[in-house]
Amino acid sequence: MDIKNLKSFIAVAKYQSFSQAAKELNTVQPAVSRHISALEDELGVNLFNRTSRNVVITLAGEQLLTDAKNILHLSEQAKVQVKRAHNGQVGTINIAYLGSACLAFMADLVSRYKAQFPYVHISLFEMTVTEQIEALKNNKIDVGFSRPLPSSITSDYTSHRIYLDKLVAIVPQHHPLGKNENIDLSQLKNAPFVLFNREEAMGLFDETLIQCKHAGFSPNIISQPRNMQTLLTEVAAGLGVSVAPNCVRKLYSKGCHFLKLNNINTEIPVHLHHKNNADSATINAFVTIALEARAKIQRDMLE
Repeated sequence: MDIKNLKSFIAVAKYQSFSQAAKELNTVQPAVSRHISALEDELGVNLFNRTSRNVVITLAGEQLLTDAKNILHLSEQAKVQVKRAHNGQVGTINIAYLGSACLAFMADLVSRYKAQFPYVHISLFEMTVTEQIEALKNNKIDVGFSRPLPSSITSDYTSHRIYLDKLVAIVPQHHPLGKNENIDLSQLKNAPFVLFNREEAMGLFDETLIQCKHAGFSPNIISQPRNMQTLLTEVAAGLGVSVAPNCVRKLYSKGCHFLKLNNINTEIPVHLHHKNNADSATINAFVTIALEARAKIQRDMLE
């Protein structure tokens, strides 16, 4: 059924007049008559009983009137939904993030996105670097906040730097060095080390060993937790000291003291990744909001 014909039908039913319906539709009466005749021919029923004085809707017409109104409503709704989809206002988006590196800003970022795009369904997943790479490859997530991707797969993804972190030393609160604001890494050479698991962050682990070597020692690693919160708990408990990105201070760090490291300028980046061929308005809209927030995130994460 043609939408134009249905609009004419609804107008005639409303006014019980072909001439009045034509005025509302900003057309001529013969056009309205043609639309009604076309509908009646298509359906094989009379929709109106016409006399020289009156136009009275039939029982069949009453039934069509209910359905026609629903059809027009759905038609208008479809137009709105298509426009929303085109503008990234409907759909779904799956976002993964490194907990220790992103918890401080993730809620605010998602809240901004949700305020602008309330009809998009958002799912959040806390994942390690390794888990994010697999999830991106298998299309289980659309966006990942992670460390730089391995060079072997970077050509498949678009990456944006969100902020740069730095390495800090972490000691128990009552450690002899706990009153200091900054130290040389060599001052920790005799301490047992708690380092984040190499399988979860190979680059971070290897960079820490390189810096220790430059400082003249090889660390005595007594634990490699797979969770940064566990790392902080072990340090707070006095099991050892650690070197980690500054962002971990945003986790629960009671009992830990953070120290700046002299002469170590290693940059620890956090990137936003998505597939190159992800032609999705929802993804593009989220990326835009994340990039607009970069300067604030960088300031907040280095406090």
